Amino acid sequence: MARLKNAISKDSVDPLWQAIREGAEQIARKEASLASFMVSTILNHERLEEALAFRLAELLDHSDVSADLVRQAFAEVLEAEPEIGASMRADISAILERDPATSKAIEPVLYFKGFHALQTHRFAHALQSQGRTDFAAYLQSRSSQIFQVDINAAATVGRGIMFDHGTGIVIGETAFIGNNVSILQGVTLGGTGKETGDRHPKVQAGVLIGAGAKVLGNITIGEGARVAAGSVVLRDVPAHKTVAGVPAKVVGEAGCPRPGCAMNQMLPPADGSLL
Repeated sequence: MARLKNAISKDSVDPLWQAIREGAEQIARKEASLASFMVSTILNHERLEEALAFRLAELLDHSDVSADLVRQAFAEVLEAEPEIGASMRADISAILERDPATSKAIEPVLYFKGFHALQTHRFAHALQSQGRTDFAAYLQSRSSQIFQVDINAAATVGRGIMFDHGTGIVIGETAFIGNNVSILQGVTLGGTGKETGDRHPKVQAGVLIGAGAKVLGNITIGEGARVAAGSVVLRDVPAHKTVAGVPAKVVGEAGCPRPGCAMNQMLPPADGSLL
C-alpha cells in the first residue's frame, strides 16, 4: 500500500497526466457528443493508471468476464506493481516522439489499439508472473480478438515501445523486446516449428522492425538494428546494421544509434553509401 500511495503523491505533479486531462477538457468543450465519454474515461480519475485501466476494461468487456472484473484485476496489479505506470508513460512519450500523426497525449489513451494491446499485455504479464496464468491467458485471447495484436502473456517487453498501427503483430511466448523499440503492423516474432523451450527472437534496445517482417527462431536482433519491411529474418542481426530481403541479409548500416526512435525506414542505396 505504501508503494501505491507514493505513486499517487507523485501523480499530483505528473505533466503527462495533466496534458491528457487538458486534452479531455478541450474535446468535451469542442464536441458535446463526446463530453460524457471524456468525463467517464479521463476526468473522473485521479491518475493515468486508473484512467487507462478503466479504458482498457471497457474495451475488453465481455459477458464472459465483465469490465468490472477486469478493472478489479488491473487494480490489484497496480497495487502490487505500481512501476507499470512508468512503462505506460514511456510508451505514450514514444508515440508522441515518433508518430507524426499524433499531436496530443490523450490520443493513444483513447484511440490507438497498438497502445491498448501493449498495455493490456503489461497487465497480463504481471498476472502471469503472479501465477494467475488463466486470467493472463484470457486477457491475451480477448486482447487479440479486440485489438488484432497477439502477445503471449509470458513475453518480456521493455519501455518506450511503439506498435505503430498494431494490426497483425504476433509475439511469441519466449520473445524479448528491449527498450525504445518500434514495431510496425504485420510483424511476427515467432518460432520456426514445433520446438519447445526458448524459441523466439530477442530484440535488443533501439531496434526498428518494418511492416510485415517475420523474425523467426531464438535469434538476436542486435541493439540499434533495422529490419526492412517484408523481410524474413532467420539468423542473428548484428548491432547497428540494416537487414532486408527473403531471407534477410545485411545491406548496410542502420544510419543512427536508435532507429526505433528515428523511424527512418529508407534503405541505403546499392553502392553502400547512406541516404
